[in-house]
Amino acid sequence: MILIGFSIFSLSIYSEKAFHISDASKAEENLVTSYTTSEVKMPGIREKVSFEGYEIVAKSTEENITLYAKKMEGFESQYREFKIDFKGEIYSRPFWVNVTNPTYAPAIYFEDINEDNKDELIIILTLGYGTGALLQEVYVYGYTNGLAKVLVDDPMAIIYKNVKTKLSNEEAELRIGNKEYKVDITPLDVEPENLFEDIGFGSIINYEVKDNQLTATIPAQISPAGFIGQLVIVYEYRDKMYQAKSIEFQPSALLTRPTDGVGKKSNDLN
Repeated sequence: MILIGFSIFSLSIYSEKAFHISDASKAEENLVTSYTTSEVKMPGIREKVSFEGYEIVAKSTEENITLYAKKMEGFESQYREFKIDFKGEIYSRPFWVNVTNPTYAPAIYFEDINEDNKDELIIILTLGYGTGALLQEVYVYGYTNGLAKVLVDDPMAIIYKNVKTKLSNEEAELRIGNKEYKVDITPLDVEPENLFEDIGFGSIINYEVKDNQLTATIPAQISPAGFIGQLVIVYEYRDKMYQAKSIEFQPSALLTRPTDGVGKKSNDLN
């Protein structure tokens, strides 16, 4: 049995390929002077797009991609009603959400992550964060006469299907395919009343693009403040969607005791 965790350390998100504008007043000035009444070419249609009340929340100058959003009344800590300016084409995403803290601004990537020799647009949003929590969503788009969304398999569903766990007062066990990991948890000095029933996942879901691969990192938690490592899922494009290519358990160095000589290795799911 796998539990959904509820309390994990806070993380900061930074991307070399994501350029953020935190000066809201400057962003609004740019919008008024450059975009408010501009006529923008969209796939198959032309329409006037108004950016009144919008802010630039993320920008990739090199690729000419910009994200706009509004701070909604009553939800000042969240951006909503997103618009994507993709190389002059405008796409509305009214139900997207991202926190307004610039540390967690959306990340924009534009690179080939499926080995088709064409770049994909990847946008990572942060829905919420806090002490022991980080929740992100990822959107991937190909381009054929316009942006086309490609489904990304949920990392929690991947874990439920592929990872078996067990937890006792002295030891945590994980099995991924034919790989088994045993972790001595006694150095963490977790009081029995604070120990979870089983290893928990889900309080932090952190997406990144590394070496032209989409990844999701999900820490493994055994108590409100106890961590034994993390799972790293590497995605690949298969059957018209992004599915797990491998799952790697990265144990905390001081707690590791692999079984049968198994160390930190990825587990290919194909």
